[in-house]
Amino acid sequence: MKKEKIIIYCDGACSGNQFDSNRGGWGAVMKYKGHAKEIYGGEKNTTNQKMELTAAIKALELVKSKDIDIEIYTDSAYLANCMLQKWYLRWQKNGWLNSKKEPVANKELWTRLLELKGKHKVTFHKVAGHSGDELNELADQLAAKGIEEAGKKNFNIGISEG
Repeated sequence: MKKEKIIIYCDGACSGNQFDSNRGGWGAVMKYKGHAKEIYGGEKNTTNQKMELTAAIKALELVKSKDIDIEIYTDSAYLANCMLQKWYLRWQKNGWLNSKKEPVANKELWTRLLELKGKHKVTFHKVAGHSGDELNELADQLAAKGIEEAGKKNFNIGISEG
């Protein structure tokens, strides 16, 4: 019998990255046993990389069970390469300094993601962005919705289940 697993597609986006008043959004689609959950959120004054990491973090934070395998699909080279090539091991060994001996960007998000990853059996996969992958496209749309909502007062997270 095939073991059930949670499938997560996540994406982040940022509008006006070069400006102080930019808005970012993140989105994720979670599938388990034929059910789907869509989550998204947004922030002001952020970066695309922060939103990519936030999407994965927010999805993992919703997983209650620790004994279900999780597969995370992302079109973010930043997120996928770090996880697949285990950059984080070198960062941790070097006191959270990168190869240029500078502090690792987004350390607080990386440490939170690694903490959540440590609680579950998580496998990361890199997918091509905007290539017609239905769930990746949906995660992208949710991230765009997060950008749109980030301009609204007191907005944080949206969840819908299907």
